[in-house]
Amino acid sequence: MLKWAKIGLVTPVVLSCFWLGSTSLNSAQGQSRSLTLRADIQQANAKTGVVTASGNVQLSYPARQIQATSAQAQYYSRERRIILSGNVYVLQAGNSLRAETITYLIDEGRFVAVNDPATQVEAVIVVEDQDVPIVDN
Repeated sequence: MLKWAKIGLVTPVVLSCFWLGSTSLNSAQGQSRSLTLRADIQQANAKTGVVTASGNVQLSYPARQIQATSAQAQYYSRERRIILSGNVYVLQAGNSLRAETITYLIDEGRFVAVNDPATQVEAVIVVEDQDVPIVDN
């Protein structure tokens, strides 16, 4: 499902749907589905529940067929969301999303992508071809 919304000068896209540090996060309440962050540097704050990863960030969430890369990622465990920033690229089951900042809302299973007003968010969506007859003009 693809939804478009325009807010002021910024157009968000909503899609339903590494080396030195690695963090596995429990991504579903009551279930053990690993979401893995890899980055050059990672920090965790026990008081706020925020994990910050920076430098060559790679995110892997096999249960939802999600792979992503970015310059930085922040995982907010209490809100159950991840904010990826800096040349973000997300791939999910053949569909891709590219933007400067992408927020992934884990419980809703959706992405919110935002670029600055001078550039656009890019989404490449796989459309299944259903034996539709080709019409010649």
